[in-house]
Amino acid sequence: MNEVKRFVKKYAPKSMLRQLALTYHFGEAVAANIRFGFPGRSARVIMVTGTNGKTTTSAYIAKILQTSGFKVGVISTAFYQIGDRVIPNEDNMTVVNVFKLQAMLAEMRAAKVDFIILEVTAHALTQYRVWGIPPEVVVMTNLTQDHLDYYGTMDAYAAAKAKLFTMEPRFIVLNRDDEWFDYYNKYSAKEVKMNYGTTEDAECRVVDAKLQKNGSEVSLEIDKTIKLQYRTHLPGKFNVYNATAAATAAYLLHVELPKIAKGIEALESVPGRLELVDEGQSFSVVVDYAHTPDALQNLLETLKALTKNRLILVFGATGDRDKAKRPIMGGIAAKMADRIVLTDDESYSEDPAVIRAEVRRGVEASGGDGHFDEVADRREAIKKAFVIARPGDTVAITGMGHEKFRIMGDQKLPWNDTEVARELLKEKLKKP
Repeated sequence: MNEVKRFVKKYAPKSMLRQLALTYHFGEAVAANIRFGFPGRSARVIMVTGTNGKTTTSAYIAKILQTSGFKVGVISTAFYQIGDRVIPNEDNMTVVNVFKLQAMLAEMRAAKVDFIILEVTAHALTQYRVWGIPPEVVVMTNLTQDHLDYYGTMDAYAAAKAKLFTMEPRFIVLNRDDEWFDYYNKYSAKEVKMNYGTTEDAECRVVDAKLQKNGSEVSLEIDKTIKLQYRTHLPGKFNVYNATAAATAAYLLHVELPKIAKGIEALESVPGRLELVDEGQSFSVVVDYAHTPDALQNLLETLKALTKNRLILVFGATGDRDKAKRPIMGGIAAKMADRIVLTDDESYSEDPAVIRAEVRRGVEASGGDGHFDEVADRREAIKKAFVIARPGDTVAITGMGHEKFRIMGDQKLPWNDTEVARELLKEKLKKP
């Protein structure tokens, strides 16, 4: 059998192999739904898609619904939740294998959750992983460069996301400020489609946002007349968008306005998303999942505005992923960070040195080689950043966020940026 597989992979056209794989994925999805009795139909389903912001938006929606007295289930990149039980996502996947996914949905059905909030990726849509799960609400956060290793072009990537809108959701929520808004706005909801943003035409409009180090104070205007104010604990303009996307979805579900505000204000943190690591040091340390050019740009802009002195960045790039974004991210780092420590992320099957070289090319092209260090070992890179840091600086550690292990070649190694940062800070503070 293995010889047959090798023969097919070697000689069959790639288009044929891909079609065979998709047929297999579809069969798996049908089998998994039948095996568990279509558990995704047992609750009201909210699907959140987009390149960046899915996890935080999902967390905001979950907190709003919980505050309103509903029992929720969440399947996200960073965590799973069934009622009050929260479990870290240690699969390094947003949407897991269909049999595990359907098993979790069956567990949520047994727990009698009212709502299921499900993050949905382009890969999950292409590979039928969410087949058989009917969404009541679809939320689109944004579309920026990612996964071009798989899709080839942004148009193909956008089309993969669009599959979600063909599932005939009752409500659709779109980001009017996103450059792909018009592309997705052509799809219709069964009942209501609503957009959010900062422009005059936005139906859920951010009228004012006071961005602060420990969060933001936001004023919304909904349908031109309804006023809503809330405060986030998560800083940054991008988190204002995430919270507003969640507020728009909740508004369509007829959640009372005070409960929307209360729910947003109840979310204090999300694992690996602008996560502060504080062991009493004189500088700030932030761990964030930012692994796309847009996410890195937004993060560094936010931290730059909130940092008294220098912004020090520890980052790398992932192997077996979109190679085109590596020099782009290097260029962003060069322009935004005062000091850069380039290191390894996850290499998968690629040579880590080659990955670093591609990022370094972007750093050098943007004039960042004068404030740049390369330290392959990620622990040593973080340690170096802590040695460099002075009072009032911010050290940002990006790319892995909440993840609990790294895949380096054929090895799966235990790893978590937050835990490693805590260990190193404790060691540093013990020294005289």
